[in-house]
Parts: sequence; C-alpha cells; structure tokens
Amino acid sequence: MGILGIDVGGSGVKGAIVDTDSGDLQSERVRIPTPSPPTPEKIAGVVRELVQELDYSGPVGCSFPTVVVDGQALTEGNIDKAWRGTHVDRLFEEATGLEFVVHNDADVAGLAEMTLGAGRGLRGTVMMITIGTGLGSGVFYDGMLVPNIEVGRMPGKDGEPIEFYAGDRARKVDELSWSKWGDRFNYFLQRVERVFAPAHFVLGGGASKKLDKFEDKLDVNAAIHVAHFRNNAGIVGAAMAARDGGLRTGTGTGN
Repeated sequence: MGILGIDVGGSGVKGAIVDTDSGDLQSERVRIPTPSPPTPEKIAGVVRELVQELDYSGPVGCSFPTVVVDGQALTEGNIDKAWRGTHVDRLFEEATGLEFVVHNDADVAGLAEMTLGAGRGLRGTVMMITIGTGLGSGVFYDGMLVPNIEVGRMPGKDGEPIEFYAGDRARKVDELSWSKWGDRFNYFLQRVERVFAPAHFVLGGGASKKLDKFEDKLDVNAAIHVAHFRNNAGIVGAAMAARDGGLRTGTGTGN
C-alpha cells in the first residue's frame, strides 16, 4: 500500500501517494498554491483539500519548512509567524481525521536521497540543500541524520538570513539571471563549506532542475550531486517517515 507524502512549501503545497520501497509516485502529484497569508488555519485547509482530492485514507507524512521537534514547529521559517509553537501534526490530524508524522522539509528530502537516491552509499558529511523559496538543509554523517540544521538561516552579507540573498525567491524578486544568481548561491555554498567541510552536496528543490544554467559558477571542494527525486524528494521522504513512524537517526547508507 502506498503512503501519502505532503510537502508544505513557501509557494505551494504538494502531495502524492508514494511507493515507499522504490520512491515511485503511485498517484498524480497534486499541487495547490500556498495561501496568503500562510497561517496555520489556511494551510490546514489546503492540506485537507489535497487529502480529499487524492481520496486517501491512512497515515500521512508531512515535510514542513521549519524546525520541527515532536511534531511541533519551533520556528516560522518562510511562512507565517503564527506557526511558531504550533503542533503541526495535531492541527493537520484535526483537519483531516488522519494520523500525521511531521518533520523538517530538508531532513525528509535528505532521507529520501540518502536511502534511495543520489546520496545512497555516500560516506562522510553529506549535506542535502533544497533550493526553493528559501534554502533548506539536511545534514548526514555516514548516513546518520543530524536533524533541524538550518544553514539557510545563517546571517548573510547584510545580517539577514542568507537564504534571503541566495534562495530562489531572491532570484525571482531581484530579477536575476541564472548566472548572476549562481554567484550568490556559490557564496552560500562556500560559507557552508567553511563551517561544515562536507564531502558532498546533494542539491534538490525546484531550482535543481536548472543546474546546467549555474553549475559553472559553483566553486567548492565538495562533490556536487543533483537529487534523484528532484522537487519530489520532500514528498517521498515524508511518506517514508510516515511508514517508519518518524525519522530514523541512521539510514545505514554509510555502510
């Protein structure tokens, strides 16, 4: 039986039923624009709509763009400030009548890639970077997840979170070419490399599909890989987490 994975993002809420053994989608991928303002009540309504559209009943995994501990959002990320302190799992369970397992978005995307995708078998420090509205990050060491490491929130040149400067929203708002934005993204990767010294970066999120347009701007020592599941990694990883009853701290991929 497939499991529904939902990926809540700054611009869209996406979901599909996933074969968690292979990562293949068993249903159409449904995308509903993130409501404005993206308050808990409004996003809960979108999640309910998505579940109904897919006619799904069963456990649900959810990829969520904040620090998440025991189903509770401890930050607001790039969504509404009202999310801080919200028990996301309980809210969505009340909205749908289904059981929810909720984790940080880049952590679950990394789970999918480290288990079934581009990160499988990679040793040392591997950093999953999701390039979307902001910049998410999942950190693994020999396949072991270190949860809720949000390098996109590091201060940038102006003291604001660096994702405001180097995320995909900044590219669009500032009307940058892929080449000019690539310089910004390279600055971000170099900052991350200086702090974490990863052996590998796995790039996912919507902008990863355009790597050929900015790859020549990237100048880091770490090997760069494109996520196998691309922008569906969050959906796939969320479904896998729901299957397992939560995020495992070790995927076994480093063996």
